[in-house]
Amino acid sequence: MTMRVAILVALLALAACTDLSPQIRWQHADQLAEQYGWQKLHIPTDTFILTAYVPPITEHVETLTIYIEGDGLAWLDRTQPSADPTPRNPIGLELALRHPQGAAAYLARPCQYVEGADRLNCREVFWTSARFAPEVIASSNQAVGELMHRVGATRLILVGYSGGGAVAALVAARRNDVVRLVTVAGNLDHRVWSKLHHVSPLRGSLNAADAWRSLVRIPQLHYVGGRDKNVTRAVTDAYAKRFPSDQQPKIEVLPNFDHVCCWVKQWGSIWKKGAD
Repeated sequence: MTMRVAILVALLALAACTDLSPQIRWQHADQLAEQYGWQKLHIPTDTFILTAYVPPITEHVETLTIYIEGDGLAWLDRTQPSADPTPRNPIGLELALRHPQGAAAYLARPCQYVEGADRLNCREVFWTSARFAPEVIASSNQAVGELMHRVGATRLILVGYSGGGAVAALVAARRNDVVRLVTVAGNLDHRVWSKLHHVSPLRGSLNAADAWRSLVRIPQLHYVGGRDKNVTRAVTDAYAKRFPSDQQPKIEVLPNFDHVCCWVKQWGSIWKKGAD
C-alpha cells in the first residue's frame, strides 16, 4: 500500500467514526433546531428521560401536532447493535421543523440525544428487539402528555416517521384526545416487516397492527414511498387489512419517494394536500 492510499484509507475511517459519533449527531440536531428557534427539552418519565425539541410557544393552543422520530441508528450492520440510537439523519425532526400549519413539537425515541445520568435505563434491547416495548410506549405517552400540558392543548395530531409511526399508533391507541394519526414510511406491522427482511422478530415489542380496534375511531393517513425498500407497501397494507373493509385507513403512495427521499423537501406541500 502506497503512502497516499494509506492516508486516504485513514481519512475515510476517521470520517466514518466521526459520522457515528453521538456528539456529532446531537450537535447536528441542536443546530437544525436552533435555525428555527426551537429549544431542547429533557422530559422525565417513569422509565426513560426523553428528548424533545419545541418552538417558543408563549400562548395556549388548542391543537398540537407532535412528530415522533424513527428508530435512528439502532444497528451498525445486520449483526452489531449501535451503542447510541441517536439518528444520523433526523428526518422526524426535520419534518417537525417544516410543519406548515399550527403548533408542532418533536419527540425523540428513548435513549436518543441523551448522555450521562439522562441515559436512564438505556439498554440496547430498547432500540433493537424491544424498540416498541410496553415501557417505550408508556414513556412516549407520558412525554406526549407533558408536551400537551405545556401549551394547554386539548387536541392531538400524531405524526410518526418510520419506526416512530408504530410508536405514534400505539400511543394513539392509549389516548382519547387524538384527532388524527399520520405516518411517513411507518413500520405499522413489524411482524410482516421482519419477515420481509429475513431478520429476527422484534420480541418484546408491541405491534401497532394488533391495536387496530382502538385505532378504528381515529382518522388516519399513511404515506408510503413507492421506491421504499425498507418499509414497503406490503407492510402498510398488512396493517390496513386488520381493519374492517369499510373502515380501513387511507394509504397514499408517492411513487418516486423511498425511505429517505424526498419527504423533508416536499413536506409542506404533502401536508397541505393531505389536510384538504
